[in-house]
Amino acid sequence: MTAKINVFSEIGKLKSVLVHRPGDEIENLTPDLLERLLFDDVPFKKVAVEEHDKFTKIMKDNGIEVLYIEELTAQTLDQNPKLKDKFVEQFIEEANVKPEFVKKYKEFLTKMSNLDMVIKMIAGTKKIELGIKDTKDSYPFVADPLPNVLFQRDPFASVGNGVTLNHMWSVTRNRETLFPDFVFKHNSRFEGVPYFYERIWKDAHVEGGDILVLNKETLIIGVSQRTNMKAIEKIAERLFKEGTYKKIVVLDLPKSRAYMHLDTVFTNVDYDKFITHPLIFDNIDEFKIYELTPKGKREVKEKLVDFLSDVTGTKVQLIRCGGDDPIAAGREQWNDGTNVLTIAPGKVIAYERNWVTIDLLRKAGVEVLTTASSELSRGRGGPRCMTMPLWREDLKK
Repeated sequence: MTAKINVFSEIGKLKSVLVHRPGDEIENLTPDLLERLLFDDVPFKKVAVEEHDKFTKIMKDNGIEVLYIEELTAQTLDQNPKLKDKFVEQFIEEANVKPEFVKKYKEFLTKMSNLDMVIKMIAGTKKIELGIKDTKDSYPFVADPLPNVLFQRDPFASVGNGVTLNHMWSVTRNRETLFPDFVFKHNSRFEGVPYFYERIWKDAHVEGGDILVLNKETLIIGVSQRTNMKAIEKIAERLFKEGTYKKIVVLDLPKSRAYMHLDTVFTNVDYDKFITHPLIFDNIDEFKIYELTPKGKREVKEKLVDFLSDVTGTKVQLIRCGGDDPIAAGREQWNDGTNVLTIAPGKVIAYERNWVTIDLLRKAGVEVLTTASSELSRGRGGPRCMTMPLWREDLKK
């Protein structure tokens, strides 16, 4: 079978990537909803869209195919019209739409074109749009918005020639996985992609921001606020059975929103270079390193930099986010200074606001393309968070 996904590293030349263009879901945020919907502020949609378009233009200008999850889902529905009813019903069920609103809401959605319907599913639907005056309940939505669809890194992860289709930490985000699940099972371009994790495995949770594909034999996965060891062990079982991967390195991180995913503190940018958050990696006692292989699990006692050098076969350089200044480090980590997107070995896209880290990257020989983020950064996700690679060239080394 010809491979439909090919991601055997974090740094191989990026050829195809999945994103979501911000929509009305971010205008459906209110201060009362922010905590539950996992946003820290309400972005200004007009500017957020402009910033996202500039970001995707940088990728397109560098020869990268940019695909949009909303368009792929609509295309899949176009290809499989008989599946539309079931897809809509599953969405409504997982949106916890009240029984008395289900019929009206389904009619509301299915009258739209497939693309408009998917965009509306992501945007959320207010009662007023359906002409509902619910005097018993002042809550404004029939179905909540999904603002975190912006961060396509998390609902699934491309690993080798397959995917982990994730069960996510928060109920708020689990509906997001419906869209890639539908695409990978039914779109003619991706149908038949192997799964190394299933979204229906509800006894464990994992998100793509914690999964780093180091090379053809080794993954690095973070145990974070949003990924637990049980999920990693499930991934290991399937991956090792599939036969490509020989090792999963587990970094057990502090559990907090600031360090919600591994890629908020640790990102691979070249064969021998990683960006790290100094407050984490200078304090090795705050977390543990484990190694999972088909033979079992062991705790690693080496320092992280030494262990990475052993695994990669080259002397590794850790570039400190924000440098030696703890104020710059805290500020730039919060604004996704470590969360760059590597588009080729030693070439990344970064938020321009993280100028201290950008300067350090350039001094280390990394080419940095910058993009604006006054509004995009309000959701606490950077260029890596907003993208899921679908195809990278294999590394020559």
